[in-house]
Amino acid sequence: MSETTLKYIPSGDSAFIIKAGDEISVEINATVRKLLVRLEKEKISGITDFIPSYNELMVCYDPSLLDYKELLEIFRSCAADLGTMEFPQADVIHVPVLYGGEYGPDLHYVAELNDLTEDEVVAIHSSVACLVYMLGFTPGFCYLGGMDRRIATPRMETPRLKIPAGSVGIAGDQTGIYPLESPGGWQLIGRTPLRLFSPDRKPEFLFAAGDYIRFCPVDMDEYNRILGEVSAGSYQVKRTPKE
Repeated sequence: MSETTLKYIPSGDSAFIIKAGDEISVEINATVRKLLVRLEKEKISGITDFIPSYNELMVCYDPSLLDYKELLEIFRSCAADLGTMEFPQADVIHVPVLYGGEYGPDLHYVAELNDLTEDEVVAIHSSVACLVYMLGFTPGFCYLGGMDRRIATPRMETPRLKIPAGSVGIAGDQTGIYPLESPGGWQLIGRTPLRLFSPDRKPEFLFAAGDYIRFCPVDMDEYNRILGEVSAGSYQVKRTPKE
């Protein structure tokens, strides 16, 4: 993507939105992440926050320290060489999941809606590595792309008031994991024993935008073993290079 295809949109008097496109795609999201890396390296005094999403980057700044036109020129300068940037090798993070039963109460519904068996849903869900497009909603909630549309399922009409931390869900053609206990309307198909967000851990989040997640089915015994190791701080999350 060339610099001229980016759109620079003021958002109030202390933020800019840099829009890379209107679609959700790997290429557009890569442009957003490259721009974020490029601007972070500049260490621009006066910028207070970066908020990336699927297809745009919001840059918050202190208008008493940064002039609007000056900041726009910095953006354009940094965007000019995005085509030459390369990301480091992406990681695939292996996420154990106990599917079905009380840990995935909507697995039967997802299977029935898509004319599949529960085992087929699990096999499809765990067959691909899904890209982490962004984090949001609650700390560490990852929005993933790449789920097979054969198991796409609409959100619940009436959201649950309390969803356990680690719950794996489907909403439309997306899948994701609830890092904290919270309300939510995604169809729950399983649960991971991993702790996605911990304020006492560095980094606090288990995933980052640009990572890939591979769901790995486990049984109850394996789930409980991993949960015990996570609680004790001895569990080593499996990471492999993306092929």
